[in-house]
Amino acid sequence: MDLGVLNRAELLATDLTDADLRRKVRSGELTRLRSGWYAGRDADDDAVIAARRFGAISCVTGLRKHGLWIPPGYDSLHVRAGKAAQGRRRDYCHLPGRPLPVGTILDEIPLCLCCAAGCMTAEDWIAVTDSALNSLDLDIADLHEQMPRTDARIDHLLSRCDSRSQSGTESIVRVRLRALGFRVEVQPKIPDVGHVDLKVGRLLLECDSKLHHTSLENYRKDRRRDRKSLGHKYMTMRLTYDDALYGWDETLADIREVTLPQRHRIRRGTSAND
Repeated sequence: MDLGVLNRAELLATDLTDADLRRKVRSGELTRLRSGWYAGRDADDDAVIAARRFGAISCVTGLRKHGLWIPPGYDSLHVRAGKAAQGRRRDYCHLPGRPLPVGTILDEIPLCLCCAAGCMTAEDWIAVTDSALNSLDLDIADLHEQMPRTDARIDHLLSRCDSRSQSGTESIVRVRLRALGFRVEVQPKIPDVGHVDLKVGRLLLECDSKLHHTSLENYRKDRRRDRKSLGHKYMTMRLTYDDALYGWDETLADIREVTLPQRHRIRRGTSAND
């Protein structure tokens, strides 16, 4: 991704010379941000700030620049400290262990995730990592291998991720319910319905994001799925983004109400079709 901020090595790799760089700085085509780092006229503001702070865009900001879904509450600029940044500021994001050099202004997704583990809540990090796994078509082992460094916290959080998750809403609901002891199945296939987001016993949870399930076609499709699931003795509960992020207490109470053992569970040895 071109954010308009490059270092000397990157610019020289485009067949420019040092004399070319000096000439472009004099003409205003490039701005020298610090030793070895330059910005074009249309450079990204966050990238300019990161370079001047002797770091790279990383962590939550980097993940957002890469197009991943980010939960609310992470609006500030997150900059990873490079080796040259040591002792300059206290508000950097850090990897486990010693700082890594900054080779480009925007860290790759696996490196951003390593930094974000120290800045995000556990459930938010898991939701974003689910999104990364799905977007990059990676499994957890592949992502772990691409991370430059991990620690016990990152390894534990990775073990709770699931690349099958289709939305941040779904990931957060799954993580919260499992933490409360619910047995949650991810993307199970239901006869005549297809795959659903989550299943707890006979309760099907469909977790809709802000951007999905709003067209008339999707509306009709969803209602048909709900009708078919009822025919197989499943109940469907549709959860919105707001239900999960801002109305969780009420949502959880509703889930608990319909998953009471005497009302809901499939008896051992029987199927949902009995």
